[in-house]
Amino acid sequence: MQPFSIVTGVAAPMPAANIDTDVIMPKQFLKGVDRGGLRNGAFHGLRFNPSGAERPDFVLNRAGWRDAKFLVVGPNFGCGSSREHAVWGLGQLGIRALIGTSFAGIFFDNCTRNGLLAMTLDEHSIKVLTDLAADPQTHMLTIDLPEQTITPSSGPTIPFDIEPGRKQALVLGLDAIGTTLQYRDAITSFEHAHLAENPWLT
Repeated sequence: MQPFSIVTGVAAPMPAANIDTDVIMPKQFLKGVDRGGLRNGAFHGLRFNPSGAERPDFVLNRAGWRDAKFLVVGPNFGCGSSREHAVWGLGQLGIRALIGTSFAGIFFDNCTRNGLLAMTLDEHSIKVLTDLAADPQTHMLTIDLPEQTITPSSGPTIPFDIEPGRKQALVLGLDAIGTTLQYRDAITSFEHAHLAENPWLT
């Protein structure tokens, strides 16, 4: 999992409420579990018209936002089904962080498990960041996860909160398995001692 420390990039505004996982990753792209080839599926119905041509009005198709690393999103982003493919697709599209007032619970957890930083801020801060992201003169942000700050290219630094366990996993680039393997030596020692005390288990 790619660690997240200090990342600078373009933020794109996506203020609509209740963008669900079928919009983020439509069902026709859920055919595999190998996580491959999902970049094309991310926001497919918003990015492309039925003929396959790009929709010029979608923000990530517009010059200046095409390579955005951050999305400033509307409330309840990621609602709907629990499909993890939605987070995988966002990552393959190059999105490193989401900033919003609220996220659907399972989607929020899937973000952390897959190296995508999701942050919740108050409505005023989201309004400020949405306005900055909508202007190509001010849409560059630096997100410093260790210091828990968002610094726009123009405007004051905005602090954010994050649960310590989520922060550590993202900074170290550890998913649940990686986190467990940090304790490999202790687990092995316990296993050897337990089996020595209870040899009938071997």
